[in-house]
Amino acid sequence: MRYVLAVIEAGSVSAAARALGVNHATVLRKIATFEEQYGAALFDKGANGYRILPGKEKLVEALSEVENGVLAVQRLMEGANPLLRGVVRIASTDTICQYLLPSVLGKLQTASPELEIELLSNNSHLDFARMEADLFVRPALSLPDDVIGEVATHLVFRAYGIMDCPDKWLSLKGPLRKSAAAKWLGEKSSEELSTTGSDSFLVLAQMALSGLGIAVLPSFVGEEVTGLAQLPDRMPDISVPIWVGSHRDLRDIPRIRAVRKSVIAHLHLQGDHWGVEMPG
Repeated sequence: MRYVLAVIEAGSVSAAARALGVNHATVLRKIATFEEQYGAALFDKGANGYRILPGKEKLVEALSEVENGVLAVQRLMEGANPLLRGVVRIASTDTICQYLLPSVLGKLQTASPELEIELLSNNSHLDFARMEADLFVRPALSLPDDVIGEVATHLVFRAYGIMDCPDKWLSLKGPLRKSAAAKWLGEKSSEELSTTGSDSFLVLAQMALSGLGIAVLPSFVGEEVTGLAQLPDRMPDISVPIWVGSHRDLRDIPRIRAVRKSVIAHLHLQGDHWGVEMPG
């Protein structure tokens, strides 16, 4: 069922496989099995991707309702476990996973050794309704309705480059196109923007270090890359809240609540060290 819904949402088998973390053949096999059990084709399998056949919309709605019901039961069962132990999966961006969270989680595991923490590094937003993660640490101006969160600190975007670097702004690709930094860059003329870019601020930092152009980076990345210099005259500081939160149904699970509070507290304390603005 989840394979069918993943293909519907992604629009192709390849995209669904990437989202699910499985290979292309697995998704094809699951779709074929579902259609065989259902007794009819569900998709129009064209060159432009997989599309739901006309008249199958009600079936898709029913599948979504069944999946949501199963996941709701799973979340409620998780909440009934009072022990502060087990796995907590935390999803965040590659930059936050590398620069901010390791020291936070080290302190947390020292205090609660029976907790097993998994960091999921991904610049795309994970689907918390499908239990892909228990907690998220994400820069965002606001949160969707089905999750709850608290602002732990603020991320600050600034311009970085090397001496005599090209007067071109490196492009933000993929999920980074939705960031506040990309919105600011979108106001630049095409002559000011380079077609070279990346979907990772970590990679953008190295591209700027190689002299390919000016990179807009989180300050806690730019300040740590030896050889890069902040270019304060090129852009204003752009501040974005960093939220720590979870799906509403998971908020009262003891281990998730404890990890959430600890991450918030430690990120708040880290703010000054990384040059991150604190919420007022």
